[in-house]
Amino acid sequence: MSTMTPEDRIVKCTPKDESGLNDFHRLPDLFGIDIDKVGINRFRIPLLFRHKDGTVMNHDSEVSMYISFPKGKAGINMSRLYAFLQEEADGQIIDVNFFKRILHRYRRDMRDTEDENLYNDSYIKLKFNYPIKQKALKSEQSGWQYYQCAIEGREDKTGHVRLYLTVHYEYSSTCPCSLSMSKQYEEQYRESITEEGNGMAVAHSQRSEAKCTVELSAEEDYYIEDLVEVLRKAIPTETQSFVKRVDEQAFAVLNAQNPMFVEHATRRLSKALNDEPKFLDWVVSVEHWESLHSHNAVAVIRKGIPGGLR
Repeated sequence: MSTMTPEDRIVKCTPKDESGLNDFHRLPDLFGIDIDKVGINRFRIPLLFRHKDGTVMNHDSEVSMYISFPKGKAGINMSRLYAFLQEEADGQIIDVNFFKRILHRYRRDMRDTEDENLYNDSYIKLKFNYPIKQKALKSEQSGWQYYQCAIEGREDKTGHVRLYLTVHYEYSSTCPCSLSMSKQYEEQYRESITEEGNGMAVAHSQRSEAKCTVELSAEEDYYIEDLVEVLRKAIPTETQSFVKRVDEQAFAVLNAQNPMFVEHATRRLSKALNDEPKFLDWVVSVEHWESLHSHNAVAVIRKGIPGGLR
């Protein structure tokens, strides 16, 4: 370790930047330890996305950016991370080529000198809400459904890029057990087996969420709408953005047609995701925010390839 005192390292910092200010991050590393990720998160920036109908929309995004950091230096110049992001995103649509450019630039241009090795790994994650027009179930109305999304990219030391898309999908789940017992009670009331209640019973249902992450090819673009459509086909009881009475009744009928535990939901999703050849890998976490219990029901399922998503 250096024999300099902490005060010497702060006050008598020898490295200077181009303006003559102390450049502390270029001081020697005191510990000799590699760091898996160094960078920033929660950087806010508006980014352009092309929707499947051709519309280009500006989405307020929250970005995390990192590089792997080897032993040898005290720190990185973090402002470069978002400076490069703003340069690469300026007027550009976020697509596969954007991720390839920014990830390689982080590995290359975060270095202080050109004779340094490229950093081994770079990472970027974009979090944003993605609106899709949703038609009402029965009336001639529509509304905007917003999906909490994330796109994550990684480049390793070989230059290989991997891309991951995450979508949070909200739906209604009716408990099959509760539905069955409700119908059993109503039948017993009609047959005068019981006089309890008024002859009607309501099965419990609740708002639920599937958090789905898929790995996509870094060689072609993929629309978020396509993943949402896969999720809708697997679980058709998606929460609604615009509802009139006829839509509310249709939603009640739809829920009764699709009663499900978390076990049913995850298996439905597993089949739908495995049927989509563009998904190289996937993992889904399902949570039912119970209206009967004060706790939630949870299930996790994944494609299960060796070394894959967990």
